[in-house]
Amino acid sequence: MEIKIKKINTYTREIEVNVAWDECRNDFQLTAKKFGKKVRIPGFRPGKVPAKVLMSKFLPNIEAEFIEEGVNKYYRQALEEEKLVPVNKAEVKDVHFHFEKHFTFKAAFEIEPEVVLPKMKKNCLKVQKTEYISDDIDIDNVIEEMRRSRAEVKTVEDGAEENHFLIVDLQKLDQSGVPIIGEKLEKRFLQIGVDPFSGDNKSRLLGLKPGDTVQVELPNDKENGVSKYELSVINVEKQVLPELNEEFIKAVEPDAKDESSFREIIKSKVDDSYARRTNESFERQLADNMIDYVSPEYAPAMVDSYLDHIIDEAKTQEQEKDLDEDKIRESYRPVAERNMKWYLVRRAIIDSQDNITISKNDIEKEIEKLLERSPDHAKEIKKYYKKPSNRQRVEDDLLEKKVLDYLTEFAKIKDVKVHTKVLREEAAKEGK
Repeated sequence: MEIKIKKINTYTREIEVNVAWDECRNDFQLTAKKFGKKVRIPGFRPGKVPAKVLMSKFLPNIEAEFIEEGVNKYYRQALEEEKLVPVNKAEVKDVHFHFEKHFTFKAAFEIEPEVVLPKMKKNCLKVQKTEYISDDIDIDNVIEEMRRSRAEVKTVEDGAEENHFLIVDLQKLDQSGVPIIGEKLEKRFLQIGVDPFSGDNKSRLLGLKPGDTVQVELPNDKENGVSKYELSVINVEKQVLPELNEEFIKAVEPDAKDESSFREIIKSKVDDSYARRTNESFERQLADNMIDYVSPEYAPAMVDSYLDHIIDEAKTQEQEKDLDEDKIRESYRPVAERNMKWYLVRRAIIDSQDNITISKNDIEKEIEKLLERSPDHAKEIKKYYKKPSNRQRVEDDLLEKKVLDYLTEFAKIKDVKVHTKVLREEAAKEGK
């Protein structure tokens, strides 16, 4: 079998395969034999039709079947011989074959392009590392959230107030105020004062009791306007937060001795959380800078495959068949393109550095760390990491860390300090 490879671009290859008749004769005869078992000719038993009769009557059909089978077989053989791994289905063209003649065809496909890394220089990557400085308000907010998560829900009898919760039915109305059949939302949970139940809607809800009804206007994204609803109150509830006392503190943080030590523990957790945020942002910038420094090309089929996976996951999670796949592809394409570039750059770095490897012992040590951090869930953790695919995730994470540690050696890092008060002010401006 003669194979010629044409490089179209960094990720597209076209192979031309030429198989002499002497090489494909046996395969052709096998195809003819299988074909003979399927045909029915008067005077002959099934599978016993003489070859000459078969060839005289059905040669074009046998040739067509052989071409389909032969393209698949010789294409795979050519890939193996040339050590090529396609990332998409090949486009086959210029197929030529006739009985006792050469069998030729061309196949174009995409592969993972080889990334050539530029010479790494000191300070060639520019990144910012932000240190967040927390304050007492951060601690207060965490404690408030803890109290809310343990709040007692009580029914309100004397009329709803701001921040109270309503359990309601919402019946959509037409322009004349008549209920629209089939447009009723039952037993919905809302909070007074929280959009869209703020402003005029909030005013209408104040003082309501179970059994009361009122009309409200709610945003209608499909019609780019508002729709009228009749709101029927089923129940009015409020949250009663627990007192910040010794009983509460011991319940949420058994190691705390008093309120002062409790706040110290919370501050430590807040600072740990911001430290993780700092590290994630730093690593993301480092990777993005390296992507820009290398400017790798990627095979479009790799991105399409990534997007297919996202859509499959969305269908599984949401259990919906009528997803807007085009919208999902458009939304996630920049993410997919960035991730494919980083995948190729990361792989090139790993291949170029002998010391970026992960051993089985490294994986075991990492799992041991997880067990130490969560001893109460040791059984579940051990079971989870018995699965090879989950152990592979640990290996990938460790490899990622080693790659990023390597890139840090070439980074010019600008240290910046940001008070968390600034973050809260920015979030307030954005309405979060």
